[in-house]
Amino acid sequence: MVVVAIIAILALTAVPTLYQGVVRQQIKESMPLADLARDGVASFYRREGKMPADNAAANVPPANKIIGNYVTNVTVVDGAVTMTFGNSAYSAVKSKKLTWQPAIVVDAPTVPIAWVCGGKAPPNGMTVQGRNETTLPGNMLPGGCG
Repeated sequence: MVVVAIIAILALTAVPTLYQGVVRQQIKESMPLADLARDGVASFYRREGKMPADNAAANVPPANKIIGNYVTNVTVVDGAVTMTFGNSAYSAVKSKKLTWQPAIVVDAPTVPIAWVCGGKAPPNGMTVQGRNETTLPGNMLPGGCG
């Protein structure tokens, strides 16, 4: 009986680790969708010296057209790129969001954008643009976020 209880406790502690791995893998597989929008933002910034207001200004498809197995939309708002999880995403992250904010050196548009996600602080000397809309739990953020 004690052995069964120990096995049950071990199984319960392993479950969060397993689903966090599943979520991270789903985020990794969804990155090309975010990259599409981030590339559009970077191109607009290089050309115009400011951040695009939305998907159309960034010259990327409408938010509801940037979709995938685990993503229901990808929005651009003031340069920030937010991916909303859904479709076949793990249930714990459905409707959750992950935002990448562009970090720039003010008055130096030739310096490439650094992308920060999940509300992470920007590199020293850089300023983040747009708003962080991340609702994905911190323990599920991909490496380098949060």
